[in-house]
Amino acid sequence: MRIYLVGGAVRDKLLGRPVVDHDHVVTGARPDDLLALGYTPVGKDFPVFLHPDSGEEYALARTERKSGHGYHGFVFQTDPDITLEQDLARRDLTINAMAEKEDGSLIDPFGGARDLKARVLRHVSPAFAEDPVRLLRVARFAARLAPLGFSVASETIALMNQMVDHGEVTHLVPERVWAEISRALTEAQPSAFLHLLRETGALRILLPEVDALYGVPQRAQSHPEIDTGIHTEMALDAAARLAPGDDLVAFCVLVHDLGKALTPANLLPNHVGHDQRGITPLRTLVTRLKIPGEHAALAMLVCREHLNAYRALELEPATLLNILTSIDALRRPARLESFIAACTADHRGRLGFTQAPYPQADYLRRARHAAATVSSAPFLTQGLQGPAIGAALKRARIAAIAKACEPSRSSPQI
Repeated sequence: MRIYLVGGAVRDKLLGRPVVDHDHVVTGARPDDLLALGYTPVGKDFPVFLHPDSGEEYALARTERKSGHGYHGFVFQTDPDITLEQDLARRDLTINAMAEKEDGSLIDPFGGARDLKARVLRHVSPAFAEDPVRLLRVARFAARLAPLGFSVASETIALMNQMVDHGEVTHLVPERVWAEISRALTEAQPSAFLHLLRETGALRILLPEVDALYGVPQRAQSHPEIDTGIHTEMALDAAARLAPGDDLVAFCVLVHDLGKALTPANLLPNHVGHDQRGITPLRTLVTRLKIPGEHAALAMLVCREHLNAYRALELEPATLLNILTSIDALRRPARLESFIAACTADHRGRLGFTQAPYPQADYLRRARHAAATVSSAPFLTQGLQGPAIGAALKRARIAAIAKACEPSRSSPQI
């Protein structure tokens, strides 16, 4: 029995990045051998075990054979005679198909170290095309490694295009699509994820509501980048800077402008009402991909209220309170922070605006603090009951917001 460190741990060590997960491949062994050593079996599709002390994953070397469509359309085989090279050959990218011996020496049968040095994402073999999840994984790695100068090999892009043309992507289950999207949204440059999916034709299948934004013009005065799809990419990267690793904020940014794809042609490049028009395609998207409840709910609020947030300095105190109430900001200040981060990313996701101030953020925080300091206790003391308490509380909160946030009319139009 031999044990090798494999995959991301080897890749990240060579890149000088922190190693989070240590995965291992075991050759020359059967499941009973690991069980006898105290390893705990996990995984239903193939033998994976947890080390009795470290809890790290140890998988028996395996091969796979395509048996159907989609992620689950494979038959896996494990055997003590399967070599490490055979196991590595089934992996997606050359940079993920390296291993390290227990003495630290590198095993690199597919040139992963060379591709790391060249900053290239390249598929290991034509078998890459058998698993449509790999298309999403490559796009996710592009989002992670683009800041380091990585690009996708032209032959890999061509293969990904073939996968889309052959319909493999349509067999992906919603839960797996969302899992990969949500992870991509936590990466350093999520725009690279969208860009690659669009280049391969997968975006129009997986996220048609987002794909429809490309080519939709906006007013150059407010959006020098013009193209709404490009604005979405820029806003996503702004979100990654503002809220690193936060897929909730990033998802809200991803879908905040879906209504612009539905603007009547005679109104372009203006998009009056796009905040309300975006609700219908957003509902379709979150239903189709089974988006988690909080992501869906906050995305709806950002879609509907991001223009009001931009105009916050112009709004009446009663309107500000309505916005804060819709967000549930008085009880959940962290939710307001996520909302503000998404709206700030929208503001800064424009050509020439990456460092632009967003005074609306502190204005909304000030309004929220003023309203939250008002309690119902005085009104109970006065003997008010039922709806009268709610009405009095609302009036007092509006007055508190008015006192704390003297409205300004200086907010520019977008």
